[in-house]
Amino acid sequence: MNPVRIGIIGLGNMGSCHARNIAKIRDARLAGVCDIVKHKADAFARELSVPAFYDASAMIGSGRVDAVIIATPHYSHTTIGIEALGAGLHVLVEKPISAHKADCQRLIAAHRNKKQVFCAMFMQRTDPHHYKIRDMVRSGELGKFTRINWICTDWFRSQAYYRSSEWRATWKGEGGGILLNQCPHNLDLLWWLCGMPSRITAVCNLGKWHDIEVEDEVNAFLEYKNGATGMFVATTGEAPGTNRLEICGEQGKIVLENNAISFTRNTVPMSKFCAITPELFSTPERWHIAIPANGNGGQHNEIIQNFVDAVLRGTPLIAPAEEGVHSVELANAMLYSSLTKKPVDLPLDAAVYERALKRLIASSKKKKTVRETGPVDMAKSFK
Repeated sequence: MNPVRIGIIGLGNMGSCHARNIAKIRDARLAGVCDIVKHKADAFARELSVPAFYDASAMIGSGRVDAVIIATPHYSHTTIGIEALGAGLHVLVEKPISAHKADCQRLIAAHRNKKQVFCAMFMQRTDPHHYKIRDMVRSGELGKFTRINWICTDWFRSQAYYRSSEWRATWKGEGGGILLNQCPHNLDLLWWLCGMPSRITAVCNLGKWHDIEVEDEVNAFLEYKNGATGMFVATTGEAPGTNRLEICGEQGKIVLENNAISFTRNTVPMSKFCAITPELFSTPERWHIAIPANGNGGQHNEIIQNFVDAVLRGTPLIAPAEEGVHSVELANAMLYSSLTKKPVDLPLDAAVYERALKRLIASSKKKKTVRETGPVDMAKSFK
């Protein structure tokens, strides 16, 4: 199996990018494209000189592919992923791996043969800034973790964006809004850096800035078992927005903003200084350190290359798909807390949330006007 024959299932914004980028991946070959919209699949097949499929099952059972990248609307990540894994294919699934925790569990349970590579598209893990911060937190350089704040309000989206597809920004088609579409990357990093909170209290405003039925603004309060707290703030309705990550510990504070990491380091841990200083208004002496980190990593292509290397050489995955349940659980918990107007303890009861989501789907009365667009430049979306 060299090169790895890859099929792309779903030729929307992300799938079309992946289809064109496979040529840049070492030891990989695009072996087919699939979309339920026939003219779209045919156009890509002609452009890239590969077979066209109009049904995921047909591609999965064709014998022409060793692996698939699933870039369809969210709910079908689960069904197509289960089918592909069951057929013995290697699978790379776009974020989120499923729309809700119960479907994540079903998809993960289908990965019974561990020789099959099962990967998720969490490309923000390739960014050296995030790796540096993770190392600092996990090595103890920051001391005991006490607080995390993330303001990520630079995910602005126009009404035209939400009109561009029937499934977008609906309970039935997407399972949520900013938490299920834009913020899976932030939520993945949130737990990857500092672990999972034990309780979430959130307010998610539905259609506050856009004519949609799902959330486009989120304010969430996080509580951790060690007593640490956090705030997570996100919206697609703010311009100009902010992307500022702040993590505090006994030994100081890390800030990531504008592609720069700063570390304000206490020379004496905060709690120790608090206990021993005779001064009423003094604070620990501190150092101000700029942490070097160049570039933003290989992003999507690095994840695909890592996926191929894992298939051929057993290279450890940057983003195992099994870890994708955490970002989905955080998103579901924030939505459920807002819907019930109560704090939600984690781990989230997957069955309870699935029933709540089905009620939202059943009660939806929103009529959507769709205005499809042609090819779009996705570069402005990547953070």
